[in-house]
Amino acid sequence: MKDFVCLKAGFKKGLDLNVKSKYRKSNTRTGCPAMIKFSVDQDGEWKVNKCIENHNHELARPEDQHLLRSCMNIIEERAFILKSLTNAGIRTIDAFTYLANEVGGREYVGFLRIDAYNFVQKNRRCKIESGDTNSLIEIFKNRPNSDNMFVWEVQYDKEDRLINFFWADGVGRIDYDSFGDVILFDTSYRLNKYNLACAPFVAVNNQWQNVLLGVAFLSEETIESFTWLFKTFLRVSGDKHPITIFTNQDQAMSRAIEIAFPQTRHRLCQWHITKKLPSKLHCYNSNNKVRGLIYKCFSKCDLEEKFESYWTEMLNEGDLHSHDWLKELYKIRHKWSTAYNKTCFNLGILSTQCSESTSNVCHGIFKPTSIITECFLGLEKVMKTWRRNEKDEDFKCS
Repeated sequence: MKDFVCLKAGFKKGLDLNVKSKYRKSNTRTGCPAMIKFSVDQDGEWKVNKCIENHNHELARPEDQHLLRSCMNIIEERAFILKSLTNAGIRTIDAFTYLANEVGGREYVGFLRIDAYNFVQKNRRCKIESGDTNSLIEIFKNRPNSDNMFVWEVQYDKEDRLINFFWADGVGRIDYDSFGDVILFDTSYRLNKYNLACAPFVAVNNQWQNVLLGVAFLSEETIESFTWLFKTFLRVSGDKHPITIFTNQDQAMSRAIEIAFPQTRHRLCQWHITKKLPSKLHCYNSNNKVRGLIYKCFSKCDLEEKFESYWTEMLNEGDLHSHDWLKELYKIRHKWSTAYNKTCFNLGILSTQCSESTSNVCHGIFKPTSIITECFLGLEKVMKTWRRNEKDEDFKCS
């Protein structure tokens, strides 16, 4: 016998208020009686035994049917496109947007954005070969023999597969004590055949040079992965919170910082935001006054009142009062405008471009076929070069 019931069948169990939960799902069940029961004989023939057609709630509108679980399915053709685009280094959200544009809208894709993320992450985890990860862990285990301050951590998924890696050497941990008040964190570079995100923690020394505090390879850019990474970094750094951390505009990263670094001021990279302006604002390139006012809002305001004045003038000049992207940007103005960060120690840094120079170096030492171990050894060479340059500058200044 096989029973198929409505999504709203039955009722949700009563909540236990004594049990703590990160979030609670909304109760959408109505005890709907609609169902169909089949019996299947030995020949595989299906026979309807019972059918109740009437629902006790409104049915989904045609424009909302793509949100029903029964309508979600990643067909082989679109799965191939998702894998091809993400394997080429294109972000999952951009691959999903491409599919949506191709079929005329998100409601016609056949699955949700979260389904695309889950599909891509599952595919990546399956590709990380056990022999590759084992060789990297073996290096991690032996490295303390030559560097007794070397630390490393790995994270496993529910199926006991390695998904994320972090390490920091002795010099990086010492540098954090000296230069770790302001750190830059960037995940823009993808490396090797597994399409892992290279996630370096970078600071700036007294010679205004990059210093590498620690590095992670991430197969997932989720709240859980970032939270694990930030808490691990904090623990190996003696629970010393940075004063300020600069990142790009990533919601999962932002939420993880709130959880792991509650004492740290989170600043957004102005460069990442301003590079979006030409595509987000129709009048950005054609209206010099709007462009100038936006520039003032970012870094030329000494007072919050002045920011509000420039922002209002910019909205009026470009007729942008109903612009959704600007509304969302305004809500987080305290993370990117200098007017709201005058009392925050930040070394005068406005972007993560210092961190992005790590990506430029990585691009020259990694190949698409590089295994994880080769990526780790290549990054060690980068760290040695940076530290050699730092010693050279110290000598010149002595």
